[in-house]
Amino acid sequence: GVNGSPCKANQKIHAGDRIVWSVPEAVSAEPQAENIALQILFEDRYMIVINKPAGLVVHPAAGNETGTLVNALLHHCKDLTGIGGEKRPGIVHRLDKDTSGIMVVAKNELAMNELARQFKDRETEKEYLTIVWGVPYGRRGTVDATIGRHPVHRKKMAANVRNGRDAVSHYEVIEPLGEAALVRVKIETGRTHQIRVHMAYIQNPVIGDTVYGRGRTSAIKADRQMLHAAKLSLFHPKTGKPVTFEAPIPQDMEDLLQQLRAKRDTPKKR
Repeated sequence: GVNGSPCKANQKIHAGDRIVWSVPEAVSAEPQAENIALQILFEDRYMIVINKPAGLVVHPAAGNETGTLVNALLHHCKDLTGIGGEKRPGIVHRLDKDTSGIMVVAKNELAMNELARQFKDRETEKEYLTIVWGVPYGRRGTVDATIGRHPVHRKKMAANVRNGRDAVSHYEVIEPLGEAALVRVKIETGRTHQIRVHMAYIQNPVIGDTVYGRGRTSAIKADRQMLHAAKLSLFHPKTGKPVTFEAPIPQDMEDLLQQLRAKRDTPKKR
């Protein structure tokens, strides 16, 4: 206030005025530990491998400070604080909020540096399962198309854009499902939304993807994008031995597969 009275932000002040203001309490920059259940596939002194459920955000961001994987990890492993930065302790790679599946998290600086290097140098192998609209041409193939910010819609990505970064995805149809297909995708790079963008680029968008899969009408519906990180191979950060982790296909994707199979196998009425 000014001279003991409340004031508006645009009020003019004069020499000799007495100004009083209150400073809001500082908000802790560090994420807080929260008791959120985790499905842990493997853990030792160096890393934790989890099966992330769909709907779980990986790390806190503006407007989304709690209820994330990082909050859960800090409760599970008290020593994570400060490894790799305040907001993202232990995080060496990410999955989109609505993508389920395998993530590896570093538990100390040695593991953080080594795992981050492996992802950067493309020494890890990442394999996903996805259910897409249509059956991709030729049943298998490679999408080699750069990915960058969409020139108009800046919150989404686009393929084959000027100044995009190189991105390579190899796909193989595991099961044709009539109007859809179960597809295995191996990615050489890890660009933002890579599989979702690449599958939409070849006209086989991921079912349930509200950003890249619009315009499809069908009785088949999904509550989230049908994308699951099923397999991750890397080298143990301490021993250097190759290790592979797998996460089974989640129930919501299994349910959709059953629905699609039933629809595919039902004789059409003449």
